[in-house]
Amino acid sequence: MFHHVVLMEFTAAADRHFFEQVEAFAERVRRDAPNLLRYVFSRNIASRSDGLTHGIVSSFVSAADHDAYQVSDVHQQMKAYMTPFIARIIVCEIDEEQP
Repeated sequence: MFHHVVLMEFTAAADRHFFEQVEAFAERVRRDAPNLLRYVFSRNIASRSDGLTHGIVSSFVSAADHDAYQVSDVHQQMKAYMTPFIARIIVCEIDEEQP
């Protein structure tokens, strides 16, 4: 199994409409990404978040499935939409098949 975790801090321009659009993209990912096991976009409730207010947690059957998602139209569109609103981003990927 392959896990992809993205933590983000957004600019002040990220309003309610922005978050509605991101959730619409997330729903498209859930519907269209092959071998996607879980995809969650939500507020980060950790008291130690260091300003990283939101996150995406996703799990795929394999690293190859994750790689296919990365180049998919919906992911590219989501990234293009979100990038101007991202002040800071951290990515963690864990491949359970790797030692």
